[in-house]
Amino acid sequence: MLKIFNTLSKQKEIFKPIHKNEVKIYVCGVTTYDLCHIGHGRTFIIFDLIIRYLKNLGYKVQYIRNITDIDDKIINLANKKNINIKYLTNKMISEMKLDFRNLNLLNPDIEPRVTKHINEIILIIKNLINNNNAYIAKNGDVMFSIKSYLHYGQLSRQNLNKLKIQNKKIYFSIKKNYIDFVLWKKSENKKIGWLSPWGYGRPGWHIECSAMSRKYFGNCFDIHGGGNDLIFPHHENEIAQSSCLDKSFYVNYWIHSGMVMINNKKMSKSLNNSLKLRDILSKYNDEVIRYFFTSTHYRSPIIYNENILKQSEASIKRLYTSIYHINDILLNIGMNNHNYKKDKQNIFFEKKFYEAMNDDFNTPKVYSILFNMSYQINILNNQKKFLYANNLILKLKDLGNILGILFYNPKNYFKENKNSCYFDKYQIEKLIKIRNDARKKKCWIKADYIRNLLYKKNILLEDSQSKTIWKKKTK
Repeated sequence: MLKIFNTLSKQKEIFKPIHKNEVKIYVCGVTTYDLCHIGHGRTFIIFDLIIRYLKNLGYKVQYIRNITDIDDKIINLANKKNINIKYLTNKMISEMKLDFRNLNLLNPDIEPRVTKHINEIILIIKNLINNNNAYIAKNGDVMFSIKSYLHYGQLSRQNLNKLKIQNKKIYFSIKKNYIDFVLWKKSENKKIGWLSPWGYGRPGWHIECSAMSRKYFGNCFDIHGGGNDLIFPHHENEIAQSSCLDKSFYVNYWIHSGMVMINNKKMSKSLNNSLKLRDILSKYNDEVIRYFFTSTHYRSPIIYNENILKQSEASIKRLYTSIYHINDILLNIGMNNHNYKKDKQNIFFEKKFYEAMNDDFNTPKVYSILFNMSYQINILNNQKKFLYANNLILKLKDLGNILGILFYNPKNYFKENKNSCYFDKYQIEKLIKIRNDARKKKCWIKADYIRNLLYKKNILLEDSQSKTIWKKKTK
């Protein structure tokens, strides 16, 4: 039974879709003025994993990920570079799709652009004005009135009286309330914007998602997601305006992923610590990156660290090492004469896998289960129980695929990732045993070869009269 932590209720809730066997999920997408950063990578890998799991459970998933292609940042950058806004956004959308393709992300069913939904946005703003939920400010912008929605703050649990707003006096000279937010922004430049009942301008950020989710999903849908930096003000404002537009509006589950931290600070362009997604894609395999971003629970922040990425690379290699020696001949025998799904070990591991995933997508626990499977595969191979090892490999691949990993042919993976260097504990100890046997027989060339091989893999050996111990080389 799947349980999901709902940001709105601040507790885990049993997942019950609005319509049986169907799930509608809307995830806030990218503002297309620059290349995607690693924060985007984590958010969309998390939701890719969630969607893969829901599909595995048998749900028909309809997935929307919007594109913001008009925004102050886009306009300012286009003006600074003296290029056409549409040219800039189209280029960045192409680059975004390239990055996401290289991450092996599932494509959304619908990928709406803001600029294609201006009519829907204008109609919603008209209704909000008519319902006295919005007003025209002194500077000509259309503002949403926070006081018109009594439940404002329920998602983020914000204390509105303690919000730090710079230049409150300036805001009061324009707005009725300094925390009222923009629905339609007036533009003096006739080349940037659209004609509306309130003059030439463009939509505010928050109204975009209300218009697009409403068009494709109506007033109710199952999951709304994004990074937890969107909880306030974006998703808070979205709830307010959508609820005022239609009292029947609701989202069953609000899901938010944790931030990427660099040097104990949230990654941000304003802090000049933003890293491009393709920078790590140029150095690491997509499954290594996926493992890195999901090795910590999705709601927790994750610290970007090159050493942790290298550890993630070693972890993925460990799994591929276990499935490397699958025997095709025995595999065929197993498929014909032995139902691997009925193996007690397979049933046990599969049960544990689903228990962990059903507990709010607990990927750290899931990975511990996969590594336990990897360890058991190595033991079975060592005991020459190849059929059982092969069958467990099949199950490991099945479960890994649900998470979005272990899609590569192992031989191709190692060929394409030559820099990946890792021996697991089982392999190390097996090689040490072979080396010690060689030393007893005075086969010094073989013994030295194994020592050097382990040294190249950053493993140091220390021999004593009774045993050989090993440790990882520190840099």
